[in-house]
Amino acid sequence: MLGYTMDLIIVALLVVGITAFMGVMTNSIGEKFFGGKRKSEFVVQSARFQEGWKSVGGKKK
Repeated sequence: MLGYTMDLIIVALLVVGITAFMGVMTNSIGEKFFGGKRKSEFVVQSARFQEGWKSVGGKKK
């Protein structure tokens, strides 16, 4: 019974891991081929929002 449970856990982790990896890969491939001019739209907009914000935490360089 312990062997069955371990096999089930391993297969479940592999299924979840492979599914997550495929999602990331599909998204990046889609952005590269079908993104056009707007593929960095959200990154640019986020950077615009954060202009002038003070750094919080960590050491100053």
